[in-house]
Amino acid sequence: MSTIHYISNDILNLQTISEIISEHKILELSEESIHNISASRSYLDKKIASSKVPVYGVNTGFGSLCNVAISDENLTHLQENLVRSHACGTGDYVPKDIVKLMILFKIQSLSYGHSGVHINTVLRLLDFYNNDILPVIYEQGSLGASGDLAPLAHLALPLIGEGLVWNGEHVESSSIIMSKYGFEPITLHSKEGLALLNGTQFMSAYGVYALLKCHKLSYMADLIGAISIDAFNCNLSPFDPLVHFVRPHSGQIKTAERILELLDGSTIAETEKNNVQDPYSFRCIPQVHGASKDAIQFATKTFKTEINSVTDNPNIFPEDDKIISGGNFHGQPLALALDFLCIAMAELGSISERRVFQLIGGLRGLPPFLVDSPGLHSGMMITQYSAASIVSQNKQLCTPASVDSIVSSNGQEDHVSMGANAATKLLRVVDNIETLLSIELLNAVQALHYRAPLKTSDFLEAFVKSYREVVPFAAKDRIFSEDIFKGKEFLNSLNIDPHDLY
Repeated sequence: MSTIHYISNDILNLQTISEIISEHKILELSEESIHNISASRSYLDKKIASSKVPVYGVNTGFGSLCNVAISDENLTHLQENLVRSHACGTGDYVPKDIVKLMILFKIQSLSYGHSGVHINTVLRLLDFYNNDILPVIYEQGSLGASGDLAPLAHLALPLIGEGLVWNGEHVESSSIIMSKYGFEPITLHSKEGLALLNGTQFMSAYGVYALLKCHKLSYMADLIGAISIDAFNCNLSPFDPLVHFVRPHSGQIKTAERILELLDGSTIAETEKNNVQDPYSFRCIPQVHGASKDAIQFATKTFKTEINSVTDNPNIFPEDDKIISGGNFHGQPLALALDFLCIAMAELGSISERRVFQLIGGLRGLPPFLVDSPGLHSGMMITQYSAASIVSQNKQLCTPASVDSIVSSNGQEDHVSMGANAATKLLRVVDNIETLLSIELLNAVQALHYRAPLKTSDFLEAFVKSYREVVPFAAKDRIFSEDIFKGKEFLNSLNIDPHDLY
């Protein structure tokens, strides 16, 4: 198995990114990428030397200062001043795993040869990635329109020997870490600061990081939902393929198929039912989970396109002898996808909480609150309170960021995507879904105990056995928050076949 990933024109997808992360691959530039980067820089240098025509961000100011000409001797100062002045991030630290994805995606975007950066700048970014030299970046500050300016400025600061980087769990001056590795500060050439700061790598990294979790959580929602179905002694007729082929949404069909596979051989499922119908939170799992799957696939397609694109400005086309100032940095496609994904994931949590509510209600032969001696013991009563609280918070977080826009740069940047805010709140929702599924799993497995001697399928019995090694049966009251945390760790530790995820 290769320990190297070569940056090239080959498409990056979620499975490839997952492998790069899980296998701790180092990055190298392919010959193709080296040629693309070098040819673009050579063309730009010749263009600057032979022409005095203003080129935005190369020999002009930025934003509403685009009409201010900059002399040749100040082009490096222009780029370094850009990086310093735009490093206005604030708020919490961006998680280090996301910072590393930002570096990967910035390298990928620069490698296509439409950004005009010097090869040494890209090689230093490779050094950062391969040596875990991770700049300190803050969550707040990007409008998601002229690129993720503030976050990417903090990403770029250590290139010029400034800013902060992570040293293990501590924050250090970049100059200290650079000295440790024998790295000298990079001298930014014309346009390089702009190429580093323009781009959607903050939104993209958050989105991809979330999507890797969303695919897994979608699978786990089906698996835990299947345990709940048997725990609540539900009918399997709503999962019959005939029902779904007459309304053939792909996510719906896939969900119904998976539920039947997961419950294949269940003796609980095979018993005759007294209940003619089940509540929607069980019966409509294919329709609800399936709709979220389709939204996840939409977001995956959007982000796959984005991370394999050039998103800085202006764009350089050496073969066409053109330098074009456009708007590929605008995050609108991502902002809409992030908001949609936020809503889709919140719905997985919403229906999960409803199943918990049904399981603890003392229905279908289950004891109230899933505990022996209810009254003396409160059992799972308050786990549903916690779930309801989280579901309510998710609803608040699902207010779309993409419908907002605030004018910036003296009106030059008069419509922005707010995709960065959509990205950071999505991650909070995804973390909440992990908690909600842990709460449902706690209740579903507890309820399944009361179906003995009947059993669920062999696959789910094995899954429950593994879970019980971490979270034992609750014969009496205990501190259930500890079980919820252990459940989250259990779910995060599971390795799922990529064919079931992507």
